[in-house]
Amino acid sequence: MMNIVNHSDEEIMSLANTMWRDLIKNSNEGNYPEFIKCFSPDLTLGLNEIEIGNQFANSELTRSLSEDYDELGIIRRGQHVTVLFKQRSTAREGEWLGRLVLGYDGEEVYIFGASIF
Repeated sequence: MMNIVNHSDEEIMSLANTMWRDLIKNSNEGNYPEFIKCFSPDLTLGLNEIEIGNQFANSELTRSLSEDYDELGIIRRGQHVTVLFKQRSTAREGEWLGRLVLGYDGEEVYIFGASIF
């Protein structure tokens, strides 16, 4: 069984940055199907489409994420890594903490969690 914690920091950050940029783009566009395309099957099953749709429609932050973000680090635990980002907005002043949890499901790397605080 493949375990993402065994990947180098460079490999993890390459995957994480690609996925984070896609999440930013699709969040800003309100494109729910593309937003969840890299989510793990279990995560997708647990999502409430109506709630996420409301977030896309009503949250200024989720529709104004800047492509200007900083990598803060990687936390390895069990079968997953958590990658942290300092995220900015194009419409709101300040910074937010972005969190992306990655791991394998079979042979593919998926997103097991994504949030902005």
